[in-house]
Formats: sequence, structure tokens, C-alpha cells
Amino acid sequence: MARAGVTAERLTLAAAELADEVGFGEVTVAALARRFGVREASLYSHIRSARDLRTRVALLALAELADTVADAIAGRAGKDALVAFAGAYRDYAKHHPGRYTAARLELDPETAARSAGRRHSDMTRAILRGYALEEPDQTDAVRMLGSVFHGFVSLETSGAFAHHPREADASWSRTLDALDSALRNWPAP
Repeated sequence: MARAGVTAERLTLAAAELADEVGFGEVTVAALARRFGVREASLYSHIRSARDLRTRVALLALAELADTVADAIAGRAGKDALVAFAGAYRDYAKHHPGRYTAARLELDPETAARSAGRRHSDMTRAILRGYALEEPDQTDAVRMLGSVFHGFVSLETSGAFAHHPREADASWSRTLDALDSALRNWPAP
């Protein structure tokens, strides 16, 4: 029987904390059992598998990131909303590196449909309304923003920008200026 107080929710949060400490790839049922001081087998009364645990962390991260971004963009429009969205995204990735990695976990279609991933897309589309983009340009712009944000954050957190004296914050600011310009001047088909 599992130790009293161990629940799927507590396991998920502990796994998310562990991911931030040691990396999402190092989150295992065995590592979590050590953290709780229980045998690995006892955790399976709360989770189905290691994949289930990883999926739970991914869903938690997606929801946290969506909440963070929603708070940041509330009441904003245009470039102000773009900068707030991007800043919240970047800050979350820097403060929760393991969870951020988890949010990139490939989910099966049914789980993905139930996740907060749709909220991310909807918030990005809300920002793009301020730039008067219609479909299919809006989808292209959603993909562009996601790619730029993820690419910049991934390179920055891996230390790829450390070789140059220019601060990453300065490049980030210029990147957001360039994105705003690109969105305001979206090319005609």
C-alpha cells in the first residue's frame, strides 16, 4: 500500500519540481519513489506508467504556461500584447526549464485536444487580431511566433548566446521589434 498522502497530483507536482532541478529527461518513477521515500511499485497505484507521469507533467506545464501568458496579456493589444506574451513565455522557460521541456512532449491527439495547448493557440490568435491577419496568414503567423519564441529561448537557455558580449535581452528586444514589424507588414499572397 502506498504511503498516506501520496496522490497523483502530489506526484505530478513533485515530478515537475524534479524536472526543473535535474531535467525532464531525468524524471523517472524510480527517482520519484526515492523523493517520496517509498518503493517504486507503490507509486503505480497513483500513476499508470512512466509515460503517464511524463504526460501529467506536460499537461501541468502547458496549463501553468497558459495561465502565466493569459495574466500577462490581459487588457493588452498589438505590440504591447506581443511583448507581454513573449516575455511571459521566456520567463516561464527560464524559471521552469524542466517543465518547459515537458510542455514540448508529443501528446496523443486525444490528450492534446484536452490540454491547455489550445489556449496557447487561441491567445496567439487573439494577439494577431490586433494585426488584422486572416487565415491562412494567421496560422502561418502563429507558427512563426511559436518557432521564434521557442528557438530563441532554447538557444538562450542552452548557453548558445554566451560567446558574444551583446546581452541576450538586447537581442530579444530587437527580435520582438522585428516580429512586430513583420506582423504589421505581412506580405500579400
